[in-house]
Amino acid sequence: MAPRDLRRLAARVRAHRQELYPSRLAAATAAGISKDTWQRVEEGEPVRGTTYAKVDSALQWATGSSVAVTEGGEPVLVDDAGGARVSMSGKGPLDADVLRQAAFDAARATLPTASIGDLDAFTDELVEVLRRSGDVAE
Repeated sequence: MAPRDLRRLAARVRAHRQELYPSRLAAATAAGISKDTWQRVEEGEPVRGTTYAKVDSALQWATGSSVAVTEGGEPVLVDDAGGARVSMSGKGPLDADVLRQAAFDAARATLPTASIGDLDAFTDELVEVLRRSGDVAE
């Protein structure tokens, strides 16, 4: 796994938050986290894995986007129907390998006692479901 670039994520989160919310407090409230926790994300400090999913939701990004950004990827915007459709890079459907790694990392952070086999099975199923919906490149 590549090292996580939290500074890269911080810059993306800050920029997108400024487009959507008047303040860190407003964004934190929308995410269901404290203003201090949101500030840690915007300053490139580590937070719990579940926090990144809450940040994704508040920024209208698909779950796993924050983790993908830390690994050099792009966040994926969620359309009005709630489906992930377009990456913010404009490159279209998600790359299956990027999604698989982001999903695995998120599952591992959320379910630390789950076996690697269970995490792999969950990740594979998620990628397959998204592939069938057209959200993941073939």
